[in-house]
Amino acid sequence: MNEESTEHDLVDHKFYHAGQEAAFLEGKDPGTPQTRHPAYRLAYADTDFLLRDELRPVRFQLELLKPEMLLEEAGIGSTLVIYGSARIPSPEQAEKLVAEADEERRPIAERLAANSKYYTESYNLARRVSELAIVEDGKRQFVICSGGGPSIMEAANRGASDAGAESIGLNISLPHEQYPNSYVTPYLSFQFHYFALRKMHFLLRARAVAVFPGGFGTLDEFLELLTLIQTGKMKPIPVLLFGKEFWTSVVNFEALVEAGTINRADLDLFHWCETAEEAWCHIAEFYNLKC
Repeated sequence: MNEESTEHDLVDHKFYHAGQEAAFLEGKDPGTPQTRHPAYRLAYADTDFLLRDELRPVRFQLELLKPEMLLEEAGIGSTLVIYGSARIPSPEQAEKLVAEADEERRPIAERLAANSKYYTESYNLARRVSELAIVEDGKRQFVICSGGGPSIMEAANRGASDAGAESIGLNISLPHEQYPNSYVTPYLSFQFHYFALRKMHFLLRARAVAVFPGGFGTLDEFLELLTLIQTGKMKPIPVLLFGKEFWTSVVNFEALVEAGTINRADLDLFHWCETAEEAWCHIAEFYNLKC
């Protein structure tokens, strides 16, 4: 139906969409001092204006809205979020990592290679959950969501991809570029400027979170999640902590209890596990699903 035939349609828009308005101006600039000046640009089409410090609240809103709208349109009901290192190699890369390390770096390379088993478990968990293809209320549930980067994150998206399922990647723009791994579904691949908004989107749809060995970022996300549940800002969900030997060497949970800074019951906010099967069975038990 053309534009003229919809003029008398009650449900037709009577104002042009913003994109149409912008198109009216294309190729029609008379080239006067007034039209050449940045002040004349349409505000929403003026990148320099949108990047001003004063526009930070608007950019916050945009980073909240864009992924939310696209995930809703994609029919994503809930997610299984997988946090973990960007440095642990896949089993295929582990031997090469050790072989190429110099004498000083070899002990670290060997420890990273030993943890490649968690790449496998991240892959296995993502694949297993994705193969279940759970749908409720017409929306897909437990869709795999990672930080979109390499290592443990790549394993998660790869597991979903090999199961024939779509998965989400929430990347962050960094001074040293981090690009999405090749297994993230392209139309579910997002990039954030603000860590705060990225972290919010990780948890808005999360119905379970698996935390694998990692560094500052993983530790930050894990502890913030526990804090949200502990303080009642977020309802309890299954939090699966992979790698008890690793994590107890990094965080002395018992010392926190003994110091009285957390309650012993707070240690029940997460569940230790080592395998994908154990993790899924804990999630299934929580939601009364079949393991």
